[in-house]
Amino acid sequence: VLQDYSNTPNMSSMNFSTSKQYVRPPQRGIFPLDHDSECKPFMEKYMACLHGANDVHHKCRELSRDYLQCRMDHELMSKENLNHLGFGEDKQVVGAHEYDKAKEKAGFVAGKHIQKKSKWWFQSSRKEWVEDEDKR
Repeated sequence: VLQDYSNTPNMSSMNFSTSKQYVRPPQRGIFPLDHDSECKPFMEKYMACLHGANDVHHKCRELSRDYLQCRMDHELMSKENLNHLGFGEDKQVVGAHEYDKAKEKAGFVAGKHIQKKSKWWFQSSRKEWVEDEDKR
């Protein structure tokens, strides 16, 4: 069986650009993976702190700051003033208390106290819609 190569491009017709491509730091909101593990030690310290603090992030604030600074230094995120990312002195978490889930332990279930059965708009008939309009 012979294959037809008439529609395939010729190597001489392919355009390979000789211009140099520049690597730019990513835009804000883009958070690329750290493939070279340049900031892995910072991330591991931060994650260990979170685990030890029962995921209460404000207790690991300085480690979070160090991790983000490492990512900026290695161009894994755009350079940003850390004060604008919530690490300023005026952004300190003061007087935070942990939620102890006392209501849930006592048997509270959200929404259980509502007695009235609700209807969505598509569950009511057209007749009910017309009656509602007449009442207004």
